[in-house]
Amino acid sequence: MDNCIFCKIVKGEIPCYKVYEDKDVLAFLDISQTTVGHTLVIPKEHFDNLLFCPRDLLEKVMHVAQSIAQAQVSSLGAKGVNVLINTNEVAGQTVMHFHVHVIPRYSNEDALRLEFLSNKIDKLNLPAIAENISNKL
Repeated sequence: MDNCIFCKIVKGEIPCYKVYEDKDVLAFLDISQTTVGHTLVIPKEHFDNLLFCPRDLLEKVMHVAQSIAQAQVSSLGAKGVNVLINTNEVAGQTVMHFHVHVIPRYSNEDALRLEFLSNKIDKLNLPAIAENISNKL
């Protein structure tokens, strides 16, 4: 994509701080650094989001994300890691090029807050929801 910032990074038109690169995958530090070492892992080929990335490439991206998470723990002293994928704007995706956030966590007081607010389970038909999802697999 001509105007995709991540495609421009892949082409070398925009600089980045590379963490990893092979023929299919590029990983670089997020310019925003939610925590120290916050890394983005992307396929070099443009796919808008997780829904469109081929499974073999998705596997490569996730393998690199795992390796980076392991390195963040061993070399940066992270006590944990969040691996996050936002898909579409409603889920917080701001760059429409599939990417995985690998965010090292150092304490409960660092900059990332993930809180899930639960729905009232008694108002949901969980068997029907599970069936609807499983029927599409």
